[in-house]
Amino acid sequence: MLNKEKNKYKVYVYAISKNEEKFVDRWMNSVNEADAVYVLDTGSTDKTIEKLKKQGAIVKKGNIKPFRFDTARNESLNMVPDDADICLCIDIDEVLEKGWRKKLESIWNPTLTRLRYNYIWSFDKYGNPAVNFYADKIHVKKGYKWVHPVHEVLSYEGNEITVITDEFTIKHYPDSSKSRGSYLPLLEMSVEEDPDDDRNMHYLGREYMYYKRYQECIDTLIKYLEMPNAVWKDERSASMRFIARSYKALNRMRESKMWLELAKKETPYLREPFVESALLEYENGNYQEAIKNIEIALALEKPYKNYINEPFCYDGTVYDILSLSLFNTDRKAEAIYYVKKALDYDPNNERLKNNLEIMKNSVKES
Repeated sequence: MLNKEKNKYKVYVYAISKNEEKFVDRWMNSVNEADAVYVLDTGSTDKTIEKLKKQGAIVKKGNIKPFRFDTARNESLNMVPDDADICLCIDIDEVLEKGWRKKLESIWNPTLTRLRYNYIWSFDKYGNPAVNFYADKIHVKKGYKWVHPVHEVLSYEGNEITVITDEFTIKHYPDSSKSRGSYLPLLEMSVEEDPDDDRNMHYLGREYMYYKRYQECIDTLIKYLEMPNAVWKDERSASMRFIARSYKALNRMRESKMWLELAKKETPYLREPFVESALLEYENGNYQEAIKNIEIALALEKPYKNYINEPFCYDGTVYDILSLSLFNTDRKAEAIYYVKKALDYDPNNERLKNNLEIMKNSVKES
């Protein structure tokens, strides 16, 4: 049942869908505090449309060829009535917390155009937030449109007035079985359409890395780093790390280390380049260098919310690398201490348990 109460603002949810039947019930229960829900279906062959309509969503079929996400999202936004005060673009694998309407209305005011809110993109296996950042898909209708074929963003005509809040959260539970096969050609299209867009260039380079097209990743991300508008240090540092990963995959360790050193200089306040350096040094038997890099990483605070954060830099991995490196430099008591700390994060990890026993027995034998 959708919201029937009298409220301060007209609040509408809009989305796109394709073969989402297993998420529909959870999603509709999540968004039912809205005044109405509008969904553009782009070709479901399962019961997505039937289930959405049964629970009160207004659904329209859209035949978008060639498919691109910005066109689909704009068509779904066009379904929203013009009397909307607040539009929420919520994907069907995302979940709003119960009572979200009241929170949203307490945060919103008529001068705002967009809200940046707490977004949990992924969770670890124990249910704790892993990748957590601020998203911004809550907005007024007038003046906004979606741009870019993939990794689409909202563009606004005029002067935006935004506010950031931690009081409003959306949680993402992605379907790992869904293919990302369309992303690469769409990213290539994005860069072709707008070659000066640094964000798309970064995403394209990263996508080449995912596809193990390492030389193309390196070439694309170097091009990104040379762009005059590529000035966000966190993203630049991530690009340098992805270049380093690609060189590592090509077994070119000297270049990999060089790019990680550049990443550390770019963002000395982030753990990521130091932890990746530690991994590289450990795998190459340079245990003292691995220890040095982990100690620097551990001295850095967990950063502000950022989609570039790597979960392995803030979980037991750092203690795991440190314990192994200490053990290999005959600092066994310290190694035992840190493998126990790694187990605090992952108490069921059999490898870590075995490492602890090996280390304890080694101390007894010495």
